[in-house]
Amino acid sequence: MKREEAQKKAAELVGKMTLEEKASQLRFDAPAIGRLGIPAYNWWNEALHGVARAGSATVFPQAIGMAAAFDPDMMEEIGDAIAQEGRAKYNAQIAHGDRDIYKGITFWSPNVNIFRDPRWGRGHETYGEDPYLSGRLGVRFIKGLQGDGPVMKAAACAKHFCVHSGPEALRHEFNAIASVKDMEETYLPAFEACVKEGHVEAVMGAYNRVNGEPACGSPFLQSILRGKWGFEGHYVSDCWAIRDFHEHHKVTSVPEESVKLALENGTDLNCGCTYTRILEANRLGMLDEAYLTESCIRLFTTRFLLGMFDETEFDKIPYSIVESPKHVALAHRAAAESAVLLKNDGILPIRNVSSPKDHNEYTIAVIGPNANSRAALMGNYHGTSSRYITVLEGIQDRTEREGCRVYYSEGCHLFINRVEDLALHDSSDRLAEALTISELADLIVLVPGLDETLEGEEGDTGNSYASGDKADLSYPEPQQKLMKTILDYGKESGTPVVIVNMTGSSMDLCEADDKASAILQAWYPGARAGADIAGILFGDISPSGKLPVTFYRNCEELPPFEDYAMKGRTYRYFDKEPLYPFGYGLTYGDCSAQEMFVKTQKAEDFDEDAAVVSVRVVNRGEATEDVLQIYIHDEEYPGAVPNPSLCGFKRVRLEKGESREVTIPIRLRAFTSVDERGKRDVRSRKFRIWAGFSQPGQRSEKLTGNVVLTQIVDL
Repeated sequence: MKREEAQKKAAELVGKMTLEEKASQLRFDAPAIGRLGIPAYNWWNEALHGVARAGSATVFPQAIGMAAAFDPDMMEEIGDAIAQEGRAKYNAQIAHGDRDIYKGITFWSPNVNIFRDPRWGRGHETYGEDPYLSGRLGVRFIKGLQGDGPVMKAAACAKHFCVHSGPEALRHEFNAIASVKDMEETYLPAFEACVKEGHVEAVMGAYNRVNGEPACGSPFLQSILRGKWGFEGHYVSDCWAIRDFHEHHKVTSVPEESVKLALENGTDLNCGCTYTRILEANRLGMLDEAYLTESCIRLFTTRFLLGMFDETEFDKIPYSIVESPKHVALAHRAAAESAVLLKNDGILPIRNVSSPKDHNEYTIAVIGPNANSRAALMGNYHGTSSRYITVLEGIQDRTEREGCRVYYSEGCHLFINRVEDLALHDSSDRLAEALTISELADLIVLVPGLDETLEGEEGDTGNSYASGDKADLSYPEPQQKLMKTILDYGKESGTPVVIVNMTGSSMDLCEADDKASAILQAWYPGARAGADIAGILFGDISPSGKLPVTFYRNCEELPPFEDYAMKGRTYRYFDKEPLYPFGYGLTYGDCSAQEMFVKTQKAEDFDEDAAVVSVRVVNRGEATEDVLQIYIHDEEYPGAVPNPSLCGFKRVRLEKGESREVTIPIRLRAFTSVDERGKRDVRSRKFRIWAGFSQPGQRSEKLTGNVVLTQIVDL
């Protein structure tokens, strides 16, 4: 069904509603209207990395992990899998009369906010710090979720529009100040791509104000979204954000004024309770019924596009698709692609399993609070898996055929100073056990990190002191003590220590970088990903993920968290040397770019692409996948983004010794710059382009041992 037809049907249906009925349909928990044959519908559902909060579903890696795969094709497959499972669950639930929260087919995903600061607790819900990467992955996820047929499989929602990335503790009252240059250069592009290319059906407003205007009642933001970009879908508030207008932002005095401000500025659907005051606002003469009608038509247009009032092919999707072998296999693939190898002195992959110590079998000590943690597999906004495979379990399963012995110690609590309540107050009551098994081991696998109780959303976490954000890049104190103890032991004894870090964000890994033999960034890799991590450790899989965020050395290098100016943050503006750069990640291969050729199009031939980069790549190591990356910098315009910016990438498979040519188109937009008025244009003719398997720069080249090729081109 085309949008025009759906809008016409929606207008006809809404035209039959009373004022009271229209008002009732603008709430997330819209009631039934029996006389019109309209069933109840709850708009609130989540699917950042699988159908969430409604029972069983395939649990993929958290969004930041999927971003590390740099694999748009896989993102579309994952979106399609989520839509199928969502439809299957929706079909089954409504058959039993269950129309409750988290049971619908309108998913409030993806989160394409820019992960501008590593302290933000919700950053792992995003696709990282780069607007180009976020846009490419967001568009493909949306296309997979919504499909391209006459009926939408599910409705996606890009959130949180648009300048939103903490602090969580202040979000209900915070005013994010961003220049029009930073808006156009960083905060808006991923949303623009989701709207104009992904045709996302919904957009969610943020809690905070943006340059003084609440995001769910902002004339400026709506002028961009609906005016400049031509967005035709519906706009939903973040949950209880409209209540913040009068309770926290103080831009209105009473709920009725908040209703007026939100509805007159494009917020069609209220996640929260403030729209229960619509009728009173209308009675007082504050709100014209025309705004209700307009929003109601938008919402029912979405419902018609989803085929809710017709029989569709999706009504027949069986429940058996939920956690089907195909989807589980896709989750394993995503976990394998997402892991980023940050350091390897040659200890990985583990292939020599003859013990150098005085015992008969190769012995591995698995230590750490996340080693056997299901929570650390999941991230937040997750579903329920019918099976979990932790890192410990993955290693145990994998070593059965190797004749290895695996010892385990929790090592310490995730964040408090003892595991057992009755232990001495500061006893570190698992540390002796951790040292004991280390002394028995040929190899130590240390698994530190966080989980959704320490980094996540305000109100949803146990991290009350920071409301879900991190105070800094340090591990909780018990983990710092454990890591130092084990790393020092490994250094002194010569026992190699491999760190598998399970966090959704950058951490201080300086000591680990100095003392560990290898570091694998596993993120929150999904319900059964312990098997994939073990596969990487033992060489069944070559790691191939790349960092979608910068790993800094400390927070002192960064501007204040509350400062939304981009200067000094993310790889495009950072002016110091990072610990691990954006775009970096090792493999078991040795892939490099050998030669590059850039062909620029003539202006009259421009479609979307302004240039094509052809790169001869070779792999001198083991067979692997890797990610070829293209970066660009305007060499003449002084107001250009200061550092090279990602403008193209492609995941490639290279066998041992294989050499081939890879072609990547570069969009005209990559050649544009933004001036201080927020205007984007091609402002010069001289550009430098880089091609390689990492970001250009001395730190990347030192870590990888390979040079990134570069060439000056004239447009």
